[in-house]
This record gives sequence, structure tokens and C-alpha cells, in this order.
Amino acid sequence: MGLFIRKQLPVPAPEALEPHTAFICPRVLELSYTARDTVGLARDLNDSGKPFEWNEDRRARIRAELDAYFFHLYGTIREDVDYTLETFRSEIGDLKNNEIAKYDTYRAKDLVLPEFDRMAVYGLELETPLVDGENHTSTPNPPPGHGPRHPARGEPESES
Repeated sequence: MGLFIRKQLPVPAPEALEPHTAFICPRVLELSYTARDTVGLARDLNDSGKPFEWNEDRRARIRAELDAYFFHLYGTIREDVDYTLETFRSEIGDLKNNEIAKYDTYRAKDLVLPEFDRMAVYGLELETPLVDGENHTSTPNPPPGHGPRHPARGEPESES
């Protein structure tokens, strides 16, 4: 893709996202590094631990934080966040109806909108990053990037 095309895309430039990497990277790491075959990614993100355990509820909360964060970075207003979530479709179907069938609620929306509102209080924008422990406290506990890890071979599984 040429520079002319990239400059026309409605996305933040990579250098504009630099102040946000401390927030984004731990979340991407924990969502992505759940098996030993992605150890290269983990090492590229300066993580030397074992893969993270797969915990569906924790993963949903971390994804909600990332979704809300990126909605803010793109300057999306709350009404448009709500609309986007209501109309989201993919090759695997309709997110809303799939979640209602599985959880009896539209879980993604139930998690993203409150996170979006929490982040709005701190004035999150492209020029104003959130910093865990300073102007933001993550809802998953322990914070993203510090979640439960797979045990070493021969160790018992954790209770999470």
C-alpha cells in the first residue's frame, strides 16, 4: 500500500498511537499469548512468562476495554458506539443474537458501553492516553498482562 493511500485512510498514524502502547500492549499480549506456539509474539512484546490461561469472562472484559479505548481514539461518540455494537455482523453471524443465545444478554455491549463511559470521564483522546494505575484502573483483576498463566509442565492448574 502506497503512502498516498495510507494518508487517506481514516486511521491514526502509527506515531500518534505511540503514547497508547503502554495501555494497548498488555491487553493484546494477554488476548494473543494463550498457547506456546505464539511465544515469538510474547517475546517481541518483552514478555518472558508462560502463556496466559484462557478465561472467557476475563478475555471478554479485556476486549471490552480495548474496544472502548479504540472507539475513543477514533473520536466516536457514545451514540455511535451503541449503534455500531447493535449492527455488528461478521462472517460467523450476528454478534448480538449469538451472545443473547449463549449468555441471555448482549454481553459485548453490556461490557463495552460502561468501559467507554469510564474512559470518557478521564478525557481519553488521541492526544490524552490512559495510564493504568494513574488515571485508569482496569476492571479485570489482576490487570491485563498480569493474568493467570499456564503452569509449567507437571505443575497443577490454577483455580481461576
